[in-house]
Amino acid sequence: MSFIPGLLTGLKSLQHFEAENFFVNSPDPDTFKHTPQLKSLKICQTDLSDLTPELFQPIPNLEALDLSNNKLKSLDSLAQANLTGLTWLKVTQNELTVINETGFHSLPALTYLDMLDNPLTCDCSNSVFHQWVQSNNQTQVINGHQYTCAYPLSEKGTKFLDFDIHSCWMDAGFVCYISTTCVIVLTLLTSFIYHFLRWQLAYAYYLFLAFLYDSRKRRKGAPQRYDAFISYNVHDEAWVHTEMLPVLEGEQGWRLCLHHRDFQPGRPIIENITEAIYGSRKTICVISRHYLESEWCSREIQMASFRLFDEKKDVLILVFLEELPAQQLSPYYRMRKLVKRRTYLSWPQAGQHTGVFWQNVGRALETGDSPTDRAHLLSGP
Repeated sequence: MSFIPGLLTGLKSLQHFEAENFFVNSPDPDTFKHTPQLKSLKICQTDLSDLTPELFQPIPNLEALDLSNNKLKSLDSLAQANLTGLTWLKVTQNELTVINETGFHSLPALTYLDMLDNPLTCDCSNSVFHQWVQSNNQTQVINGHQYTCAYPLSEKGTKFLDFDIHSCWMDAGFVCYISTTCVIVLTLLTSFIYHFLRWQLAYAYYLFLAFLYDSRKRRKGAPQRYDAFISYNVHDEAWVHTEMLPVLEGEQGWRLCLHHRDFQPGRPIIENITEAIYGSRKTICVISRHYLESEWCSREIQMASFRLFDEKKDVLILVFLEELPAQQLSPYYRMRKLVKRRTYLSWPQAGQHTGVFWQNVGRALETGDSPTDRAHLLSGP
């Protein structure tokens, strides 16, 4: 039957109430508001699938509760009802499958529990309840050894307490161990790469871009627009404009590519550099202290040296604007390798004979692709 208003009105001293096959569904939350002294409650053979914790709020002194055979699917409503004085609980023949971790922690006075004939799930979702049944010293779990598994189907009919929960803790611990180890290794590896290999990785990345560009250019068979790309630092721009351009462009008539004049505005600078190097027959690197300290100049000579090694062509000309001791070149090992393997032009050594210097540069631009074609043309200290 449904709740009858005023059914328990005036029964303020009522301590025991039993209703078997009395309610059609969950009683109204106001059912027990007139019985604050209630200590024992039994509701059986009712559909309590939508039971709410508000039903128990008027009866905080409840000590014994029997909710057997009520299609109860969860104990969450009891966990939220603040039944701190409940010592006896019977919830047999319901539809309980998973018992949440907080289910019995919210019943601190519980000493008796009967949950027989519930379709319990035997997997890690019930591992906390499984451990609680075996290890708690306060609550007597009646016939706990007779609880059987209903899910998964492969475990159906087996004893609930026979389910091995150690795999649940071991799996969690193993996952935590692996995760922590991976994080630590990744952190150390990232730090190592950043401190020791970041330039090598950047170098490999730009060489890969150059390789892709070179492959596309070879397939297209595009002609080269310039005789030489001039790679220099902005601090050496005055020398390039006052000394180099008047001779190489003005007197000798070479077509030169320069950053400020020939790079396409709005285009990524690395694409401009790649286009300039592969769009020119040769690359002239104007080396100075400022050049060695420049990130973009370093990328330019890296890409030019890749082209040198990849195409096996004499495409790189080194011009030193100042004397640089060997120890200053030591951090720039690629530059040091190039200097050791190839002759180069030195502006300080030209002295008063700048005409001979520019003649050597012109001859280097005239020579063919074979590295041996100009080995005797360049001089270095």
